[in-house]
Order: sequence, then C-alpha cells, then structure tokens
Amino acid sequence: MPTLTDKFKVPGDFWGGMASMLVALPAAVAFGVTIYSAISPQYAVFGALAGILGAAALGLIAPTFGGTDRLISGPCAPAAAVLSAFAIELVRQGVAPSSIVLLLTVLGILTGLIQILIGFLGMGRLIKYIPYTVVSGYLSGVGLIIIGSQIPRFFGASPDTAWWKAALAPELWDLRSLAVGAATVIVALLTPKITKAIPSTIMGIIAGILVYFALANNDASMLTLTDNKLVLGSLGASGEGYLNTIIGRWNEIGELKLSQIAALFGSALTLAALLSIDTLKTCVVIDQMTRTRHDPNRELFAQGLANITSSAIGGIPGAGTMGATMVNLSSGAQTRISGIIEGVMVLFAALVLSSFIAWIPIATLAGILIVVGLRMIDTAPLRFLEARATVVDFAVVVVVIGFALMVGLIAASAAGVALSILLFVREQVGGSVVRHKTFVNQRSSTWYRPEAEMRLISQKGDKAVILELQGSLFFGTTYELYSVLEAEIKTRDYIILDLRRVLSVDITAAHMLNQVRDMLRDRGTPLLMSNVREHLPNGRNLLEFFKQTGLIDSSDSVRVFQTIEAAIEWVEDKLVGDTSQPDNEEIPLHLQEMDLFQGRKDETLTDLEGRMEQRTVKAGEPIYLIGDHDRNLYLIRRGTVRIMAPISGSRQLHHIATFGRGDFFGGLAFLDDLARSDNAIAYTDIDLFVLSLEQFNQLTTDHKKLAFLLITSISRTLAHRLRHADGERTLLHV
Repeated sequence: MPTLTDKFKVPGDFWGGMASMLVALPAAVAFGVTIYSAISPQYAVFGALAGILGAAALGLIAPTFGGTDRLISGPCAPAAAVLSAFAIELVRQGVAPSSIVLLLTVLGILTGLIQILIGFLGMGRLIKYIPYTVVSGYLSGVGLIIIGSQIPRFFGASPDTAWWKAALAPELWDLRSLAVGAATVIVALLTPKITKAIPSTIMGIIAGILVYFALANNDASMLTLTDNKLVLGSLGASGEGYLNTIIGRWNEIGELKLSQIAALFGSALTLAALLSIDTLKTCVVIDQMTRTRHDPNRELFAQGLANITSSAIGGIPGAGTMGATMVNLSSGAQTRISGIIEGVMVLFAALVLSSFIAWIPIATLAGILIVVGLRMIDTAPLRFLEARATVVDFAVVVVVIGFALMVGLIAASAAGVALSILLFVREQVGGSVVRHKTFVNQRSSTWYRPEAEMRLISQKGDKAVILELQGSLFFGTTYELYSVLEAEIKTRDYIILDLRRVLSVDITAAHMLNQVRDMLRDRGTPLLMSNVREHLPNGRNLLEFFKQTGLIDSSDSVRVFQTIEAAIEWVEDKLVGDTSQPDNEEIPLHLQEMDLFQGRKDETLTDLEGRMEQRTVKAGEPIYLIGDHDRNLYLIRRGTVRIMAPISGSRQLHHIATFGRGDFFGGLAFLDDLARSDNAIAYTDIDLFVLSLEQFNQLTTDHKKLAFLLITSISRTLAHRLRHADGERTLLHV
C-alpha cells in the first residue's frame, strides 16, 4: 500500500487543504459555540476552542488512519444538534455546568468507541447497497440544502432568516454583502474556463476579499471588526483556565459511576449512527464524483479514533463533512494528505492567522458554498425522463431530494432505500420466474434409445413438463409460480423443476413447493427437481434449506437429480414402461437382434460377426480415451457405456451421452479418421462387438452390398441423433 508521502500531490492537496480549512474552521467554531452556549453564555469561549480543537483533531487523525482520498472531517451539524439537545436537557435537570462538560466528553468518547466497533464488525459495508438513484438524490439534496443555508448570508440578511424570505425581500438585503458574494460566485465559476493552475475556490475567496476592501474605501465601518456582521470576526481562540478545565475534567471522569456512563449509551449510539451515516454518505458521494471506492469499515475505525481523540482533548466529535469535502475536491485535492493539511491549517490559523481570517467576508464563504452546492446537483437523472422505463427511477431521485429538503438527510436516505426496495420487488414480481417450458418429447436425456422407444416417448412425452426456473423465488413471485404449477398438475403426469438458474429461495416459496409436492403425492407421482445446488450466490445451501423446510424428506415424494438430463431419463423410463432388465440378467445380443441389422440375411451377418472382435470390459474401465487413434466401431451386446467430453474448452469432463444394449458408439472417428474427442467409460460390465476400420475395408471388397448397408445405417442413425440434438439446441435458444 502506498505511503502518505508517496501519494502527496502538490499543489492540489495544499490548495484543497487550505480552502477547506476556510470553510471548516468557522463552521467548527460555530458548532462549538452552539453546544457550549446551551450550558451557559459564559461557556461560549470554551465552545469556540472546543470547535477549533475538534476540527484539528478530526482533520489530523481521520485522514491519517482512514483511506478515503479528499475526505475532510470536522465538527458537523448532526453532532451539534445531538450534543446541544443533550446539554439543554441536563441544564433543565439542574446538572452543574462543569458536570455537563464532563458528560459531553464521555459521550464523545463512547461515540468513537461505538464507531470503532461498527467498523470492526464490518457493518460499514452495508453502505454499498445504497442504489445510485438514492446517491444522486442525496447529492442533489445536500447541494440544495447548502445553497439554501447560504442565501441569507449571501444577501447579508440574518442567518436565522428563511432562504426564500431572504431571496424575495430586497429590504433585508445588504448591497455590500451582495456585491462581495456576487464577485465570489462569478470568479469561482469562470476561473476553471480560464486557468486550472489556481483552484477556483481560492480565486473566488481572493475576489471576494478584494471587492470587500474596495467597498471599505467608502465605508469606514467596514474597516473595524467590532460589531461588523460582514466578516467572520475574532475566532476566540483563547480562554483562561481552559487547560486547567481539561485536566480537572479527566480527574473527575474516574469519579463517574457505571450507571451514569450506561445512561449515556443511548445518546452515544444515536450520535454514532448519525455521524457514521454522515461520513459514509459523504464517502459515497466522493466515489460517485471521482470514480473511486472507499473502505467503509476502515473509515469508520478512523472516524471513531478521531472522535475519541477530539473528545479527550476537549474538542467536539464530528464526521466527514460534505461542504468542506466538496470545497477540497473542487480545489484540486487528490489524496487524503489534503485532509491532514486541513487539520494543520486549522491549528496554524487559530494560533497565527486568526487576525487575518477574521477579515474574510461572510458573503465570500457563502458564495463559495453556493458554487459547491451548484456543482453537487446531479443533472444526469434528467435523462431518465426520456424513457418510460426510467421515469420511476427519476421519481426516486425526486423523493429523496424532497425528503432531504423537508424532513432531513437521514430520512431522505431511508425513504430512498425503502422506495428502491419496493421498486426492486415490483421488478422481480413483474418478470417471470419460468424461463422455459418444454416437454420430455422435445428434450431427451443423454440416453440414446432404440427407435421404438423414441417413438413411444414422442407420443407420451407431453405428459411430462419441464419448467426451467430463474431468478429469485420469494414471496413476491410465489403466487405466479404456484398458478403455473397448479395448472400443469391438472394436465401432466410428471413435473420437472430445473433450478440451475435460481439465485435464491425464501421460506414462502419453500412452503408453496411443499403444497405442490402434496398435490402430486395425492396423485401418486413425485415432484422431480434437478440442479438443487449446495452453493447459491447468496451463500445458502439450497439442498440443506429444502431439507430444513421439510420439502425433501426420507420419502420418495420428491426426487432430486443432479442434472436435468438425469431427471428426463427417469421420466423416459416411466413412459416406456421401464422394461430394461438388470445388467446382470441381460442376455448378450447377436448381430441379427440389433436394430441396425434388422432384415439382413443370417449368413451375411454370420460372416460380418466373424470379422468382429468380441470384447468384455469391466465397469469403470475405459474403452477409449480422448486423443486415442483407434478407428473402431463399437456395438453393445450387453450393458451400458457413458460418453464423457469437455465443454467449451474446459478440462472438466461432462456426461454427454449414455448408450445401452443394442446401440453403437464411436461412429465419428470410424467415419472421419480423426482422433477421439471424448472418453467412453463402461458404466456397467459390458460385452461388445468391435469392428475395426481395417476389417470394414476388407468387408467392402468381399461384401460390397453389406458394407454399403452398414455405412448407410450408421450414417442414418448419426443423422437422426444430430437432427434431434439440433432441434433441442434450437428450442433452448427460443
């Protein structure tokens, strides 16, 4: 893994870190003041310092141990909201201010520990299941929220004024603020079209400051920090007795009772969940905009460690923040070094540049965030309106945006995910789980049967239906499948379910299959199933699942076959009456008893039989193997043989055919004089007639008519097999 120094990209990371600090630091101070002011107005200065320390600790620790490039971490609105409410409740209960500060510290530490636990358990990876429509809506919603929150500051109105009121009420505007903000926005938007050497956010900030001081030449009130609402003003980065307060706070932690700490767990769990979601959603947006991929569990560990550190030194907890991160990204940052630079810059600014930062106009920061918000709005979903198939997806984006604006970001994510799940279920229900429906007389097993049996199977084959299932068998598709099976049970003697393309099965679908099994059992026939896999894509053992649900038991009411061909073979045996004799009772055939030589003269066949080798092969032994150069034709007097061949270049051999008493095999190499392309393995003890190519050539000299009839019969049988196989292939591609 590359080191931090290996990944450092100058100057993008530097500019990004500095620009994001200008956004994150004032916000952190504001959040800290908000929280500590709820304790007492006298604690506001400690809140400012807590915000600075929180921004520094999160900025330094989170990117050092995290792995998400460009992510900026700092105190955030969810932390401010939860901690402020917590402090207000303690004040209402009459808890001493010093104790409230102590409990805030412990709450922050517990929050970090829970985040580390979430990351350790791997729960952070759940974020990857959030659909694109939700991410897009969230991204646009956050962009609109950022724009709305900055409009009052942009126009110079009170921050408490609603955005729409500030935008529509010119009497609330401060034209000086409007001029500064407009200059910032215009320069920030035009800079990328002129140069990329300096980030647009930095150029926008410079433009805003220059316009501010240009206006200050005609307005002396703009050149003082006292009661000047147009600039940030003093950060309050000092406070007597602060260090003593931190030391005393840690001395008092040891005096807390376990019951007091346990009482904080609920609030810590809520805060950890909010901060984790806030961070991971920001990471998802980064992935969306940069085509990268973050490690959620590693990031949660880093955020938890950063929150523990921040709380331990008197700072406030936080998360990966969207606004500062987008400023960092738009300023050219490339790696997580930019986050560390932001943390260093926070300390440097608080200690050295606080007097300079105090002069940054509020409207300039508002203008920068408005530009960031505009760039966050995802316009790609507008294309979804061009086709009816994607209109509903556009609706999901709109719903997420609506919830983000009217309810909250967490509710927006939850609503989007819930709606996406409903749409997925609808899509699954709308599609058919029956991929193919065929009959046994349309598809054959790997057993090549005599023509008389094939004719019988052709006549009766429509009494056995093969349903090839696909996708997920769950509560949403159960009714459709049951309707199909119920109709087939009324008209078919046998039902084969091929589960090779089934991805998952839930308990509702298993219960439905139990009902189908019982209906067939009442008729005296079993339910036939093939390809019941032990390893589904979701990790479930389907065979074991069917046993647990009672579908498959010790009775024969459900028969499970490894392949669809094996299931078809079982049905074929039933259709032809299962007249085959046990292997050890089969009587070896003579040539005149084989279909290939029906109607031929006995004396001619006697001569042919004399030219053939009679061979016995034990079960499991090979008759020939791939690559062999024998040119023999094999006729089966007794027993069965299996043909095994590789498929699609794979080295693994598959069972492609079975030949029994009266059949022949090996005809292709006998005709084309090429090496064997498959293995012939005796499935049972087998007796064979073996006709070599040399003996056949001699036969063509002595008995031309017999040789012609033999080659004609072989060719006709091979053509019949090929035609049947070609028909099945065509059927499967329909």
